[in-house]
Amino acid sequence: VRGGAMANAQDGEPAIFGKLREMLQSRVMFFDGGMGTMIQGYRLGEEDFRGERWANSSKELKGNNDLLSVTRPDIIQAIHEEYLAAGADFIETNTFSGTWIAQADYELDKNPEDVYLINKAGAECARRAAEKYTAMDPFKPRFVAGSMGPTNRTLSVSPSVENPAFRNITFMEVVDAYYKQLAGLYDGGVDVILVETIFDTLNAKAALFAIDKFADDHPEYERKPIFVSGTIVDNSGRTLSGQTSEAFWISVSHAKPFAVGLNCALGASDMKKYIERLGKCSDAFILCYPNAGLPNAMGGYDDTPADMAKDLVPFGNERLVNIVGGCCGSTPGHIKAIHDALKDCRVHVPPTIEPMLRLSGLEPFIMDPEVVRFVNVGERCNVSGSALFKKHVVAGNFDKMLEIAIKQVENGAQVVDLNFDEGLLDSNAIMRRFCNLIATEPEAAKVPFMIDSSKLSVVEDGLQCLQGKCIVNSISLKEGEEKFIEAARLVKRYGAAVVVMAFDEQGQAATKDDKVRICTRSYNILVDKVKFPPTDIIFDPNILTVATGIEEHNRYALDFIEAAKEIRETLPHCHVSGGVSNISFSFRGNNVLRESMHSSFLYHAINNGLDMGIVNAGLIPVYSDIDAELLKLIEDVILFRNGSEGTEALLAYSLTMGKEGSRKVSDEEKNKWRQLPVEQRLQHALVKGIDQYVESDTEEARRAYPKPLNVIEGPLMDGMNIVGDLFGAGKMFLPQVIKSARVMKKAVAVLIPYMEKEKEEARAAALARGEAAAEENMYAGTMVIATVKGDVHDIGKNIVAVVLGCNNYRVIDLGVMCAAETILEACETHKADVLGLSGLITPSLDEMVDVAMKMEKAGMKIPLLIGGATTSKMHTAVKVAPRYSKPAIHVLDASRAVTVVSSLLDENQKEDYVEDIADEYAELREEHYAGLEERRSVSLADARKQKFVIDFKSSMPAPKPRTLGVTKLVDYDLEKLLPYIDWNPFFQTWQLRGKYPNRGYPKIFKDETVGAEAKKLFDDAQAVLQELIESKRVKASGVLAMFPANTVDDDDIELYSEDDNRSDATRIGVLHTLRQQVEKEDPSAPYLAMADFIAPKELGIKDYIGMFAVTAGLGLEDLLKEAKEKLDDYRVIMLEAIADRLAEAFAEAIHLECRRDFWGYAAQEKLSNDDLLKIKYDGIRPAPGYPSQPDHTEKRTMWELMNADEVGITLSESCAMMPAASVSGLIFAHRESSYFAVGKINRDQAASYGERKGMDVKTTEKWLRPILSYDTEI
Repeated sequence: VRGGAMANAQDGEPAIFGKLREMLQSRVMFFDGGMGTMIQGYRLGEEDFRGERWANSSKELKGNNDLLSVTRPDIIQAIHEEYLAAGADFIETNTFSGTWIAQADYELDKNPEDVYLINKAGAECARRAAEKYTAMDPFKPRFVAGSMGPTNRTLSVSPSVENPAFRNITFMEVVDAYYKQLAGLYDGGVDVILVETIFDTLNAKAALFAIDKFADDHPEYERKPIFVSGTIVDNSGRTLSGQTSEAFWISVSHAKPFAVGLNCALGASDMKKYIERLGKCSDAFILCYPNAGLPNAMGGYDDTPADMAKDLVPFGNERLVNIVGGCCGSTPGHIKAIHDALKDCRVHVPPTIEPMLRLSGLEPFIMDPEVVRFVNVGERCNVSGSALFKKHVVAGNFDKMLEIAIKQVENGAQVVDLNFDEGLLDSNAIMRRFCNLIATEPEAAKVPFMIDSSKLSVVEDGLQCLQGKCIVNSISLKEGEEKFIEAARLVKRYGAAVVVMAFDEQGQAATKDDKVRICTRSYNILVDKVKFPPTDIIFDPNILTVATGIEEHNRYALDFIEAAKEIRETLPHCHVSGGVSNISFSFRGNNVLRESMHSSFLYHAINNGLDMGIVNAGLIPVYSDIDAELLKLIEDVILFRNGSEGTEALLAYSLTMGKEGSRKVSDEEKNKWRQLPVEQRLQHALVKGIDQYVESDTEEARRAYPKPLNVIEGPLMDGMNIVGDLFGAGKMFLPQVIKSARVMKKAVAVLIPYMEKEKEEARAAALARGEAAAEENMYAGTMVIATVKGDVHDIGKNIVAVVLGCNNYRVIDLGVMCAAETILEACETHKADVLGLSGLITPSLDEMVDVAMKMEKAGMKIPLLIGGATTSKMHTAVKVAPRYSKPAIHVLDASRAVTVVSSLLDENQKEDYVEDIADEYAELREEHYAGLEERRSVSLADARKQKFVIDFKSSMPAPKPRTLGVTKLVDYDLEKLLPYIDWNPFFQTWQLRGKYPNRGYPKIFKDETVGAEAKKLFDDAQAVLQELIESKRVKASGVLAMFPANTVDDDDIELYSEDDNRSDATRIGVLHTLRQQVEKEDPSAPYLAMADFIAPKELGIKDYIGMFAVTAGLGLEDLLKEAKEKLDDYRVIMLEAIADRLAEAFAEAIHLECRRDFWGYAAQEKLSNDDLLKIKYDGIRPAPGYPSQPDHTEKRTMWELMNADEVGITLSESCAMMPAASVSGLIFAHRESSYFAVGKINRDQAASYGERKGMDVKTTEKWLRPILSYDTEI
C-alpha cells in the first residue's frame, strides 16, 4: 500500500510529526486534566467572564469558560502551568466550546471576531505556558493541543422524538463553525489539533472535513498532526450515536489521525477494554484520558489521584497507550499521580494493518477476502431498481421505504444502495431526509451505505447525513481528467470509498480491452495524483445486457468476466463491482430466468475477481439448484460458448417457461394460424417473430391493397402496435422485439421495389414539372436520433434506430454524448422530420430540456421525441414540453417509436394526435401545479383579532362527559352499522351518477341511464355485506376518548388528565389548530379555527373534547388477496367499497353513541338516518387531513392519547390510517361549533404553527403544502 501507519514517516510531513513520533515511540506521554474543574476553584463572578470586551452583553456570561482566555488569561495560564508542573507533555487550549454553535447559547455567535478571539487567545495562553516550561527543561518539550469540542448539536440524532429525520443543524454549518475556530487556533500557535469528546461521529467528520479544507485553503500554514478522541457513553461500547469503537475508527481513519483514543463519560477501569479494541484496529498512536471515575449523585467525581493512577497502571503494563491524561474531575494532582505511575511503562506499538476495504455503519464491515468473498449490495432502495420502492418514494411514504431497507439487511445485504435519481423527484431533499431517517434505525444503519447518484450534490447530501464510512457510486473520466480529480478529492475529504465507472471521454467501455484500459488509467490517477487509498477504489467495468439479439452484445458478459480478472491481478488492492441485474434485462418480466442468469453470472464473475455487486440479496437462487438444461443454455450465453445461436436457444427455452419458471406442456407447432386472413397472418408473424412465410404473405397483401405503403400502414403497423403493447406490459422480451423488427424488415423488403418504382415515377413527374426530387423523399421520413451530452448509454437508442429503419425511415444516428449544438446542426443538415433524444441517467433530463429550449430559440418546427429509462411522461409534460412550442412527446419504449413517428408524419392523423397529446400533457401539468395559486389574505395576527368568539358564559359548553378517558370498542357488531351506511359515495366509487331528479340513493334506481346497473350493483353489495356479517372474517373495532380541555394562545387546545386541576402538571397533550386567512368578502366575518369552539383557559370555564378512531377493515386483506388470486377485480373493488362504507357508518354510529351515552350531552336525541347524514345534531366531528384541520400530523397526538394501535388501527409515517377502511376525528360538542374550510394560509401562520409544534420550517411546509398560499421547493 502506498503510504503507511502513523508509526512510519510520511513524505513531505512537517517537522512536528517526526518530533512527536520519536517521543511517542520512546515513552508514554501525558495530557493535562480537566479545565472546568480547576476554574470552579477560583469562584469567579459575572464580571470575570465579561471583562471589557463583553461588559455590555445582554446575556449572562458566567459559565462560558472559553471567554476567560480573553478576560482572565492570568487564571487560564496559571492552570496550564499547574498541569505542566505535574508532568503533562500536552496542554489543551481552553477552547472546548470555541465554535459559534456553542457560543450561540451566550449570543456570541454573530460577530466572527468573538469566535476568532476566543480561540486565538486560548491558544496563546497555552503557548506561553508551554514555551515557559520548555525553556525550563529543553529535553522535555511541551506541546499545545488545540481543543475542538463536539458542539452542543448532533448531526446523527434528531432533537424531536416525533420526527426522527429532523436535524436542527446541517453538516456544512458544523463545518463552517469548526473552520472559523481553526483560524484562531492556528494563529494562536497550536502544535496539534485535537477533535475531542466525540459522541456523534458525524460531528467529528465535519471537524475533519473543516481541518482538511482549511489546510488546502491556507497553504501558508503547516499541516498539524490530528488527534481524535471519541466518547463511549456506557458499557454497551458505543458512542451516543450508536457506533462501536471499531466502526468509529473506520469512519475517521481517512483523516489519518496521528493519535486516536477515548475520553470522558467513563472512568479508567471501564474504558480499558475499548482502548484495547481501538489499539488493535487502528494504526495510529493511542490516546486515553478518562474521567476521575463515574459521576456521583451530586455530579462530582470520587476517584482520588491514587485511585485513578492505580486504574490506569494496567494500560501501561499491557502497552495499550501512548498518551494518558485526565478528563472531568481530574486535577494536577491526578495528572502527577498518573505521570509517576506510568512514566516508565513501555509504549503501545501501532500494528501493521492489512490493506483491505474497511467500511462502517454502526458496526464495522471489513472486506477480508478470507472471510468475505463477495459483498451483496442491496439494490431495493433504488428508484431505478425497485418499482415498489419508487412508488413509496413518490408517495412520500418514508416508513415503507425504511421497511424495504431493513428487509434487505435481513436478507443478507452487507451494503445498502440508496438512489433517488428521477427527473420529477427532489433527489437532494429525499436523499437528505431518508439518510437522516435511516441513520436512526439500528437494524438498517448497522451496515454501510452506498450513496448512488449521478449528481455530485446529491452524493454530498447523503454523505453529510451518515456517520459511517460509505461508498460513493460513482465517478468516472467521462468529463475529463480535471473533473475526475476534483470529484475524487471531494469524496476523499468525506472519507468515503468510491465506485469508478469504466467510462472516459470517448464513452462507455464495452470490450475487455477498453474496460482494462480505462480502469488502469483511473487507478493511476487516483493513487498517484489524488493519493486515494487503493483499498477504497471499486471499479465498475460495466455489466451490460446480453441475449439482446444484437450481435455486438454477445460477448458482453465474457468481456466483463475477463476484464475483472485482469483488473484484480494488475491493480493492487482494488475491487470490482457491478449492477448484476443489467446482465438479464433483455428478459425483463421473466424473473425466474433472470435470477438464474444472475446466479450463473455471479458464479463465474466471482471466481474471476468480482467481489461486490448490486443485487437483491433475497432473490439469488443457489447455483447448483438451477435446472441443468437451463443452466447450460444460460452459460452458453454468459460464456459465449455457442455464438449467436446461444441467444436463440435461450430465447426459445424462455418461451416454454411459465410464470413460476416451470416447463409448460409443449405441443407440436400447429399451423392453424395459416388459415387466417392475410392481415391476421402478418400480425401473427410479427408478434411471434416467424419469418418463414412473411414474403409470400406480404406479396399477397400487396396485391390486395391499392398501394404498397398501405400494407405497411395497415396490417404491418397493426402487428407492430401489438408488439409494442406486449413489450410495454413485460409480456415480450427485447430479443423477441428485435425478431419482430427483422420480420418487419423482410416484409418491407418485399414492398420496397414497388415503392421505389412509385417514387421513380413521382421523381420523373417532378422533373417533368421542373422540380427536384430529394433522396429523403424516397423514405417514409427522416429521424435524427442521439444520446444527449453527458450520457453514454445507447442500447435503447440503437434498438429504436433498428425498428425505424425496418419501417423505411431514414435514421441519422449521432451516437452518444451529443451536444445540443451538434444535434440541431444535424437536424438542419439532414432535413429531419423528427428528432429523438435518449438518456439513461438523471442529468440527461436537464440536457433534454436544454435541447428543447435551443430548438425553440432556433425556430425549429419538427416534433421532439423523448425516451430512455430515466425519462417519463410527467417529466416531459412538465419540464420539456413547455420549453418547445411544437410537439414534445414521451415514447415509453422502443417498440412504440414507429407508431408515434408515423402518427406525427401522417398529415391525416397528425393534427388530432398532437392535439390529444397536448390536452393530456396540459392535464398532467395542471395536476403537478395544482394548489400553487395565491389569493388575497390577512395576516395571522389580524385573523386572530377577528376570530370567532363564543360567549361561553351565556352559551355554556356541553356538560362533563359521563365517561372520561379511553373506551375500547372491540369487534363491534357489523349488523348494527347497516342503518348508518350512506350509500351515495358507494355509487360514486363505481362512477354511477343519476341525473336530476334521480341523483341520490335510492332515487338513483329510477334513473333511465344508470338505474338498472345501480340496482344490480346494490344487490351485489347486499349479498357481500351479508357474507361479511355471517362469515365474521372482517371485523370492526374502534376507540373513543374524552378529556378535559381548554383553548390557550388563540389557536391551541390543551388536554388534561384531571378535570379539577387544569395546569401544566396535568397537561397530557396539545391539539394545534389552523386559522382561516383568506380574506372574507364580508369584512365583519370571523376567521375560524377549531380552537374557537373550546372555552379559553383564562375564562376558568370547564370544557371538554372527544376523539375517536374506528375501522371496518380488520381481516379485509385476506379476502382481497383471495379475490386477486382469482383475478376477480369486481370483487376486489366491491370489498374495498363496502369496507369503506362500513367504516364511515361506524364513525356515524360511535358519534351518536357518544352524544347519547358516553358523553351524554344529547341523551334525548332522536333523529332519522337522513337527519344524521344532514348533520342536524349539535356538535361536529372534523378529522385531521380534512378542510377544518388539513394537518394529518395531529393524528399522532390523538393516537398517543387514545392508544388506537391497541385495537389494530395504526399510522404510517405519512399519517395514513391502516387498515385503509378507517375513520378518525375529533368531537366538538358546543352547539355553535361548525364545519369550515381553513383554505390557504400564509408564511406567518406556517412559521407560527411549526414553532408551536416543534417542527422546522421545511417539515411544516411539507405537511401543509396543499394549503400554502405560496410556492415551496419540493
